[in-house]
Amino acid sequence: MTDSPQPLYTPREPIFPRRVSGFFRTMKWWIMGITLGIYYLLPWVRWDRGPNMPDQAVLADLANRRFFFLWIEIWPHEFYFVAGLLIMAGLGLFLFTSALGRVWCGYTCPQTVWTDLFLLVERWIEGDRNARIRLLKAKWDFRKWRLRVSKWIVWLLISIATGGAWVFYFTDAPTLAVNLFTLDAPFVAYASIAVLTATTFIFGGFMREQVCIYMCPWPRIQAAMMDEGTLTVGYRDWRGEPRGKHRKGARAAAAARTTTAYDETEVPELEVAQGDCIDCMACVNVCPMGIDIRDGQQMECITCALCIDACDEIMDKIGKPRGLIDYLALEDVPPAKEEPEYQSWKPKPVWQHVFRTRTILYTTLWSIVGLGLLFALFIRSDIELTVSPVRNPTYVTQSDGSIRNIYDVRLRNKSGDDRLFHLSLTSEETLRINLEGSETLSVEVPADSTMLQRVYVTARRQDPAASADRTDLRIWVEDLDTQTRASTATIFNGKGS
Repeated sequence: MTDSPQPLYTPREPIFPRRVSGFFRTMKWWIMGITLGIYYLLPWVRWDRGPNMPDQAVLADLANRRFFFLWIEIWPHEFYFVAGLLIMAGLGLFLFTSALGRVWCGYTCPQTVWTDLFLLVERWIEGDRNARIRLLKAKWDFRKWRLRVSKWIVWLLISIATGGAWVFYFTDAPTLAVNLFTLDAPFVAYASIAVLTATTFIFGGFMREQVCIYMCPWPRIQAAMMDEGTLTVGYRDWRGEPRGKHRKGARAAAAARTTTAYDETEVPELEVAQGDCIDCMACVNVCPMGIDIRDGQQMECITCALCIDACDEIMDKIGKPRGLIDYLALEDVPPAKEEPEYQSWKPKPVWQHVFRTRTILYTTLWSIVGLGLLFALFIRSDIELTVSPVRNPTYVTQSDGSIRNIYDVRLRNKSGDDRLFHLSLTSEETLRINLEGSETLSVEVPADSTMLQRVYVTARRQDPAASADRTDLRIWVEDLDTQTRASTATIFNGKGS
């Protein structure tokens, strides 16, 4: 008789994690508070950039196609900064996964952070694990409706705040807040808030672990980032097995000294040394994914380490050393007592797991990209220009026989003040430059904007450039206030073309 195949998707069974305290739970509280604080409050932080610039510290100004982060302003043509940051984020994720497993998923993933927040609300209103289980099985009376509706209302308020905070990153937050309450905000703002509210409410409240198991691709990718030296949450079965209720006296003392495998043929059944695991299920009851870490590594495990806190608490109560469940690597598994390597085996220190060839390689690549972005950021100028030759026609023959080429020059002023730009050219041949609509070679470019200026370059009839196929030239722009210069190369087409 063959086993029936497992379905690709199983119906969700409600999971009610028990409250636990300890080092990792405290660290998760701090991380949740800091990340949520940054997310909700950052749009309201002000940053003075001058009279003609937005004063929001972090702003994705899609209308003007620019991104502001404190003193840094990213223009559309500088998208390589965004691409570089995404590459750094990917390399950082690879680095932390190869060193500490799914530490991102367990501590800083938005799904984890908001799920923790929703669970906090649920525990505050409905009680801890046992109370919530009893409420699930209870009939729908007034008390159950009151508790559930109260919980859903708080979840909904959190979800609305989440969606509202997101749209504040794309326009001036105080102005948009007023417009939202006076119903003067654009439709796209209300639509964005509605979509994010719905997804936060559903994902954080009703699809918690389903998102991690079925919707997120990272559980299936993480195996490629991990190896035998990766530290991840695991169960020391060689110390914990066989499981059983805690026994006092000499037999318990013998069990405490037993840390390796045993041979049942050499020890009577009643004298088999008991492991440290008392099968209390504390590690299972606190797991937000509802798994049993004692069954080994599983795709559902997000490495939140709450099972470590729960197990350490039990070990303290029964007088056993901590670490039955802990961060460990496959290399930390000791050989069997009968193996020759057993006597000389020692677990590797943590730093050797963290600093390995793979993690050093990821750190090096991450640093190279980061230093490259910093270098590009500090060497960029406040003025830029791009030159586009007008090729219809390629050149114009004027009445005196001179040859003229036309160029569209885009001048970019990144500073917060209006600037006077002076244009010139350099070439091995004799060429003259003129600006359309200006008797001089200077033009004022408004603050923090781009200006399109048409430029004429002329070669006299007797000049070699007039009859040549092409002549190389370089157009320069100089900020007369700061003497900053920028240039770009182009070509001049003569009659030979």
